[in-house]
Formats: sequence, structure tokens, C-alpha cells
Amino acid sequence: MILVVDVGTTSVRVAVADETGALVHFDQRRLAPTSPVPGLVEFDPVALADTVVEMARRAVSTVGAVEAVGVTTQRASTIVWDRATGEPVGPGLGWQDLRTVGECLTVRAEHGISVAPNQTATKAAWLWSSVEGAVDRDLCIGTVDSWVVWALSLGSAHVTDHTNAAVTGLYSGLSGAWDERLCGVFGVARSALPTIVDSAGVAAVASALPGAPPITAIVGDQQASLVGQGCVRPGMAKVTFGTGGMLDVCTGDDATLAGSGGRSAGGCFGIVAWSQGGRRTFGAEAIMLAAGTNVEWLSEDLGIIESPEHSHEVAAACDDTGGVVFVPAPLGLGTPHWDYGARSTLIGATRGTGRAEVVRAVLAGVAHRGVDLIEAAEADTGLAIDSVRIDGGMSRNPTFVQLLADAARRPVEVAAHAEATTVGAADLARAGLLGVDVATIAGGRPPAAVVDPVGEPDRERWRAAVERSRRWIPELSALDF
Repeated sequence: MILVVDVGTTSVRVAVADETGALVHFDQRRLAPTSPVPGLVEFDPVALADTVVEMARRAVSTVGAVEAVGVTTQRASTIVWDRATGEPVGPGLGWQDLRTVGECLTVRAEHGISVAPNQTATKAAWLWSSVEGAVDRDLCIGTVDSWVVWALSLGSAHVTDHTNAAVTGLYSGLSGAWDERLCGVFGVARSALPTIVDSAGVAAVASALPGAPPITAIVGDQQASLVGQGCVRPGMAKVTFGTGGMLDVCTGDDATLAGSGGRSAGGCFGIVAWSQGGRRTFGAEAIMLAAGTNVEWLSEDLGIIESPEHSHEVAAACDDTGGVVFVPAPLGLGTPHWDYGARSTLIGATRGTGRAEVVRAVLAGVAHRGVDLIEAAEADTGLAIDSVRIDGGMSRNPTFVQLLADAARRPVEVAAHAEATTVGAADLARAGLLGVDVATIAGGRPPAAVVDPVGEPDRERWRAAVERSRRWIPELSALDF
């Protein structure tokens, strides 16, 4: 039995997977961040650690002894704490926190280094600089995975893995180690950063849990989802449609994008997909800033549907959108455009446009954005993505899945588990425990369903609508991270 701790943006999930990968225990608790003022996103590191340990202990007491622990977390959120006491020196800064936008622009202008405010580098520097006498104290800097492992190991291990380290803005994709120059530019003490270990392999001992099982997997959430959907060969890709949308494609041994240190021509980023036995497997990532958020807007803000799940029934009441196109960009556009000044746009509405057409247009807009990610990943990697696997809440919406297959003009495979992140972390932990290749464990899980395309939406009209949505707030469109 493998215990998995899965920490997302707004919740902590603890699950136990059996030897087949099936989840025999699943518990979830909401632990929402706070926003003192617009643009700032903070969380309580102590409450997070206490919740993780409590839920993990309860899971073990419920199912019995576990052989190993896997840890997967949302990436780049940052904590700084005192090594001796284990006490955080300030709030945790969530990945969405934008307080360091100015620092990002300054570093770009003065040093030619492109880093985004959602990455760890400037968050760590901000927290570090807020501590009086920081250089004379023994402080630890970590992302959420490091903090969780610290808590589970009772402060005996300060580690992270390559999947998390690679998105901090402090990591060298070429050497696979912390970059001394970048640490110097951001004023981050190298000694405060965690030791980088393999994603699959014994990393620490969970002394806080009964039986002190080994922690044999540490992995970023999107990479865990990639493994959980069996995308372990070059050209295999998944998209997680949650609050936002993330496409990850495995590129195998090709480290070209990972070594570039920034966005590629098509708007994707190089990532480490996982590491095992000292060997890194690489990938590329494309980002949609808002996916399920748009459906929540229909229910929670506009009130035209009862719930996000209700969108399927309402959208299915019409055969098409009647010419209505919706561009989902409440926070701007990510890959491939990276236009933070773009805004959501509804085009083509007439007096005959009804609720069903609007809801269907929103689902279709998210689907088209998903295809934007696929096309960008193909362009940047040179790989053909013949089919795409999906998970996340929207993967359970039949109308959306069909619209995605139609827009992509290729089969869509729906994950057997909506929580593919949890399943992938369990696969990696089992691989790390047994010392077998990740692909051997994760490669054979069939999808819950395969949806083939039946229509051919007008992608040219879609591109025209996207262009109209762009540069709505010019000063934000000028930002380039």
C-alpha cells in the first residue's frame, strides 16, 4: 500500500493506493489561501503542515501500515523557515502571488534573466529580505513539497526533486543543479536551498507516521498527472483541465527545451518530467491561465447554470453555438500568446442567442484553448501528438470532451481517475520503492473512455476571435515574463 499526500492550490488530499493503483482510501480537506489585497496570495505554512500530518496519520490508522509515501504538490509556492526551530519566518507565498512583478522586470532589464512572478526565485528573495539578520541565521528555503517532506520527516530532511526545482527560476536545466549565478542575482543563499533528489527513489523517512515508512516519491503535480495518465513515452501528452489548464508532453531524453531556461518560440516551457536513478526524463509544458474558472463564472457569478456540472446538460440542449464564440481570458492568455492584457470576449451574439448557446460557447472556448496548447507543444517539440489524454474536473463533462475532440480533430482519452495526479504520485512511489522503471509501472493503465471527433469547428474564426480579445489592457499586454 502506498500513501500519497497531494497538496493543491486550495486543498490537501491524502489517499492510499493498492498494488494495482486503485485508490482504497481518499480524504480531502479545503485549505484555501488568503488574499490580503488584490494580487497577493498567502497561506499559513504551519496550518498546512499540521493538516498534512493529521490526515496522513488518520489514513494509516484507517487502512493499516503503508510501504511507502509519495508527495506531490502544486509547484513554485514558497516558504522560508528557521532550520533550528522549524518555524516559518513569514507567510507562505502562493504561486499566484504577484507582489514581485517589479523585481521580475528589474532582473530582466539589469541581468537579461527572464523570470515570472509565479516562480519561486523572487518570492524566496522577498521573504529572505524581509527577515532581519537573515544572513546570520540558518534558514531554509523551500517549495511546498520541501515543506511537506520536512514536516513528515520531523525536520530531518530538507529536499526537493528535479520536477519542482526546475520551475523555481534558480535551477540549471543543463547541469540539473542549483545555478550559482542565479542564486547570486536573486540574493538567495545556496546553503538555504534543499538538496535535489530523484523523483522516484528513497528521499527521506516519514518519521511522523506510524511505522516510519520511507518517502520514495517527490514530484510536481503536473508531472505526477503525466505519469498517472501513462504518458511515459515521447509524444504522449495529457491536459489537466482544472481551474486552469496544463498540457504536458513527454520528450524523453531530449533536454533542448529544459536547457533553454525560458519560454520557447511557441510559448511552451521545458520541464523535467521525472527523474530516477540519476537520470532525468524531460518534457514540455503549455499553460492555459483559466479553464474551469470560466464555467464557475457561469454558475457562481452569472447564475445562468446551477453548478459547473450543470453546464453539460444546458450546452447539450443545442447543436451548436449559433455563431457565438467565447475566448476564455479572464486573467489573460497563456500559451502561445502570453498576453496578460487580453480579456474574455463574447462575439457573435444575436437576439436569438440563448442560455444554451452561451454555455456551449464557453465550453467550446476552453476546448479551443486546449487545442492551442496542443499545437504549440507540437511546434516547439517537433513531436506529433496523435491523441491527447485528459483529467481534471472538466474531463467528466461529456459535452466538453466531445467539443475538445472535434476542435483537436484527434481522439481524446479520458483518464480512468479524475485525480490522475494522485495516481501518478503513487506510481512513482512504487517505482522508487521497488527500484523498477517508472514506465514499467505507469505505462499500461487504460483510459475510462476514448472520444473520437465527429465535427470540424472553424479554427480560423477562433483565431480571429482571439485576436480581438488581445491587448485590451495595453500596459498588461506589455509585460513579458
